[in-house]
Amino acid sequence: MNINQIYKSIVDRINCKNVLKDEMMKNHTSFKIGGPADLLIIPESIDDIVFAVNYCREKNMKYHIIGNGSNLLISDRGIRGVVIKIAENFNNVIIEENRVKAQAGILLSKLFKLVMRESLGGFEFASGIPGTLGGAVAMNAGAYGGEMKDVVIGVTVLDSDGRVIYLDREELKFGYRKSFIQEKDYIVLEVDMELNKGDLEKIKSITDDLTKRRTSKQPLHLPSAGSTFKRPTGYYAGKLIQDSGLKGVRIGDAQISEMHSGFIVNLGNATFDDVYNLIKLTQKVVKDKYDVELETEVKIIDEG
Repeated sequence: MNINQIYKSIVDRINCKNVLKDEMMKNHTSFKIGGPADLLIIPESIDDIVFAVNYCREKNMKYHIIGNGSNLLISDRGIRGVVIKIAENFNNVIIEENRVKAQAGILLSKLFKLVMRESLGGFEFASGIPGTLGGAVAMNAGAYGGEMKDVVIGVTVLDSDGRVIYLDREELKFGYRKSFIQEKDYIVLEVDMELNKGDLEKIKSITDDLTKRRTSKQPLHLPSAGSTFKRPTGYYAGKLIQDSGLKGVRIGDAQISEMHSGFIVNLGNATFDDVYNLIKLTQKVVKDKYDVELETEVKIIDEG
């Protein structure tokens, strides 16, 4: 089947406005980098997601699941097959007392605002983390001493057999920037969380403090994918990079941020190769100088 036939088959089941051909992925990543996807699907229901994934599996087609694209570096050559973006169309939330049920596509920043209005605490750490709830749960995202494992009590996922199943907190096996979901390549659909009834002014105060700390230390004014590297055991990636003399180093329009060496930023027209080569240079210099392997936290998709 060619891509036009596949498109016709999919739009028989999914609203055509949510299925895009040859869509530039730079429009869907925080790095503002990425070539065309053959097909991009932005589902608005669990049924849409289940159909799209199972269709790709049945037709033996390549597919990628993404959220808001905040942790991705995609080749300028684009992505073959299908990209399923679980984001803005799939973001409903139900709050009952201190329990929250949210669809995987909601942005963490938006979810935080909703729970803060209900004076629910314990989620302040996530207020400035870019990206969607689904991606955050899969990788156990965290910041300033808090992690998703602290608030998640269960997750509805699509498993590798195409079944919708529920995993409780113990089954999720959260670790540092990882979970059972990531290990099994499951797809997050809905997340159940338990927060604490708190004082609204105190929650706002904590959030304001975290925001000041974040904006004063991180290059949020430039496109990036957040922290480029995972924290190596016993070290801080940013400090290793800075102490290696790499702060401010550029390849093309990709730069190791002068504000925080743990970030690679796009100064305007960075290409995939600019960023990728800067990542490789950083890994080599840190390995040669400190004998530490830097593992990327950014997910790289290069089918070139």
